[in-house]
Amino acid sequence: MIRNEAAGRFELRLDDGHVAFADYRLRDGKVLFPHTVVPPHHEGQGIGSAIAKASLDWARDEGLQVVPACSFYATYMKRHPEFHDLLDADHRERLGL
Repeated sequence: MIRNEAAGRFELRLDDGHVAFADYRLRDGKVLFPHTVVPPHHEGQGIGSAIAKASLDWARDEGLQVVPACSFYATYMKRHPEFHDLLDADHRERLGL
């Protein structure tokens, strides 16, 4: 897993040469995750979850609040209470937490 600052995304290079990734944008002490891509033939293998966990661990280390604009991130964060404290207030309410 790498954080590609130039591209603004977290990337995971897969064995077959494809890349799964999650885009991010930094804004005023927050990190926005607008889009996540896992190649279709790799879906259901936990790749998106691995990217989400690594990027959320990074957000915690950086002291950032998280805006899960991507539905995958919103669902992942709702299912993983260990990351609830990272949610910005608006999204915490939207997710019913």
